[in-house]
Amino acid sequence: MFAIRCGINQATAKPNVSKIVVITDSIHAAKRIFDPSSHPLQIQSVAILKDLRLFFSKDPNNLIMFWECPSCLNWHLHKAVDLEMKVFHPTFLFPSKISWDYSKKVECNNIANIWKMIFQALDGRGKQFLKLHDDDLNNIELSYIKGGPWLQTFRYSNTLCTCVTRVITNHAPIGEYRLRFFPKEEFKCPCGAYPIESRRHILHDYSRFNSYWNPGRDLLSHFVMFLKTNPNVFAFLNNINSTSIGRSYN
Repeated sequence: MFAIRCGINQATAKPNVSKIVVITDSIHAAKRIFDPSSHPLQIQSVAILKDLRLFFSKDPNNLIMFWECPSCLNWHLHKAVDLEMKVFHPTFLFPSKISWDYSKKVECNNIANIWKMIFQALDGRGKQFLKLHDDDLNNIELSYIKGGPWLQTFRYSNTLCTCVTRVITNHAPIGEYRLRFFPKEEFKCPCGAYPIESRRHILHDYSRFNSYWNPGRDLLSHFVMFLKTNPNVFAFLNNINSTSIGRSYN
């Protein structure tokens, strides 16, 4: 859109120009010039329309046309323009902070920062929230990019996503949960070596399940692998097929 803006600006500034032909491989972007709704390219389209208004006011018979020429046709002028644009360093007339994308980014970042403050300062996550790290041993930060670091890891399986959420919040059907909400039910660990079947005991000490969990690192990737390999460990067995998580990975 910026390249179209530059071309139209130069063409309308020249005398005795009555017809402008814009040849582009981005006809979808060119259509945004005449889109009255809000969109990320609005700053460029407004500038183009300003030039066109002056262009048509000079002579009502003036004409502008848009031709689509896909890059796959390998038009030689496409390559020439591409080479020129790579060495062109424009001087911005407006600060980038007024752009649509920048404003949207600032608003999203502000929302994320407020959420982080509430989550940390007010202990909104609760005392039972399981702290995990990424593969570089960094805390997993909230992000809205591509679903965030949490959903990127397990969003392809609804069953796994449900199980991960259940374990992270410690609302899984284990003895520790039953002791908190259903104290009359059995809460002892089936292994017989621990009085309460707790999440920490299952992840760190329980030899009954495959040991993909690394107790010294608490990585999200190891955590997901542990749940993948042991689909019944934190599941309501009467409501879930024991192989459902395993199938979703194949």
